[in-house]
Amino acid sequence: MIRRLLSVLLLLALTLRPGPDAWASSLDEVLAELRRLASTVQTLSSEFHQEKYLALFKDMLPAEGRFHYRRPDSLRWELTSPITTGFVIQGKRGRRWGDDSGREESFDIARQPLMGIVAGQLLAWTQADFERLRRDFEIFLENRTPVVLRLVPKKGMGDGFLERLLVFFAPDGRHVLRIEVHEQGGDFTRITFHDTRINEPLGDHLF
Repeated sequence: MIRRLLSVLLLLALTLRPGPDAWASSLDEVLAELRRLASTVQTLSSEFHQEKYLALFKDMLPAEGRFHYRRPDSLRWELTSPITTGFVIQGKRGRRWGDDSGREESFDIARQPLMGIVAGQLLAWTQADFERLRRDFEIFLENRTPVVLRLVPKKGMGDGFLERLLVFFAPDGRHVLRIEVHEQGGDFTRITFHDTRINEPLGDHLF
């Protein structure tokens, strides 16, 4: 009797479980809504706390920083502690700086492929450009309210070190609250954004 009841419950669970098409539809709906919400964001500023966890040494390396974005393609990403380093992107041009020299260096994204990848990923996330992100990642919906996405790199992306990304969105869906970058060796980096300000004027001096 119990075995038969378990069989019925299992069959019912399999019948009621959404199939792959339903999951895909749900994901597409969520991504479309995130894209719509992102289109209302003209500027975005945030402080962030970064934690780098090293599996081998059981250590955590903390850092603090700031992030600024202005539509369509201006962004600034900088660490402020324990070192000062960062970069600014405006369209196809950029500049970067670090503690070692104390000087700024200008660069052309077309001649700096690594910076192009970094800038492209940051802009894609800020603009919720999932069409672009899907070129490099398989995207899975981990939670719908609030939205949590899991991204698994496609072959050739991440040079074999990247295992997955976890991206946690704010309840209103307009910006990212937290990103976790998990590496294949067990190391991972967590970036938590706070004091986020949306659509406030940003001075040209930031870019």
